[in-house]
Amino acid sequence: MNQKYLAGCFTLIVVAIGLIVLSGAAYTVNMREQVVITQFGKPKGKPITEAGLKFKIPFIQKANVFDKRILPWDGPVSQMPTKEKTLIMVDTYARWQISDPLTFLRLLRDERTASSRLNDILGSETRNTIAKHELIEVIRTTQGRVPEQSEVIVEGDTTGVVGVLPPISRGRSALERDIYETSKIKLEMFGIKLLDIRFKRVNYNQTVEGQIYQRMISERKQIADRFRSEGAGEAAKILGKMEKELNTIESEAYKQVQTIMGNADAEATEIYASAYNQSPEAAEFYEFSKTMELYPEMIGGKSTVVLSTDSDLFKYLKGMQIQDENEEE
Repeated sequence: MNQKYLAGCFTLIVVAIGLIVLSGAAYTVNMREQVVITQFGKPKGKPITEAGLKFKIPFIQKANVFDKRILPWDGPVSQMPTKEKTLIMVDTYARWQISDPLTFLRLLRDERTASSRLNDILGSETRNTIAKHELIEVIRTTQGRVPEQSEVIVEGDTTGVVGVLPPISRGRSALERDIYETSKIKLEMFGIKLLDIRFKRVNYNQTVEGQIYQRMISERKQIADRFRSEGAGEAAKILGKMEKELNTIESEAYKQVQTIMGNADAEATEIYASAYNQSPEAAEFYEFSKTMELYPEMIGGKSTVVLSTDSDLFKYLKGMQIQDENEEE
């Protein structure tokens, strides 16, 4: 009985040891992973990239698992100057993949160290590229586009131009491509394949953001003042032209009125002359009636008239006095 019991315990121990050894020797590789076997810390054999059940020497060899998928990298927001010394905040992101697991394991060991190396290389290349180009090249993407320019004369400015932007020779896409090409070569040394890198966001530095906005406001105000000045000049020109045309119209109208009145007076005088020149009595009556019309204007009111006794105008008054004397006698 005791022998059977001891034999059973021994069998269980052997089975347990066998299971432990088997579990340490067997491992699985799925389609999203790649494995490098190390023995006492040194790589052993080629990387295992095919999915399935695999075996290794237990307790001696270790399976180092690495991701085979495309991995994201979201870089920290960094402050960097442009070519015109404008401080901007640049936020970048990239996509990468472990292309050589053996080199990756030997130099970086894990993804955390790889992320730190990506920060160093991609951040440095981004800073170098930004420093070689104008701000507008970082912002705009259209190559060959010439920005609209706002020209205005500024007092004390010899150029007479405000808000003039340089033409875009390359654009943001070309800058991203430059960063990709230079970083790709450096990362290949670590077993990393860089797939893409992009600018996520570009902002002004907070210390200069207020100054930039004030400059933009000032430039827009100067352009608005230019437009108002031009508008006032055009308005004055239109008003002057209108006043000139109005004076010309009034002058022509007055000329026509005076011409018509002169012709009418001439015709009236001709009619009067033809009517009163038919006989001496008619001519004398015309002279008498005109003189009588003149008397109220000359003698009426507070007017004072000094006439000689030989005046033609006085002869009718003198004649009236002689007639009155004759009537009294």
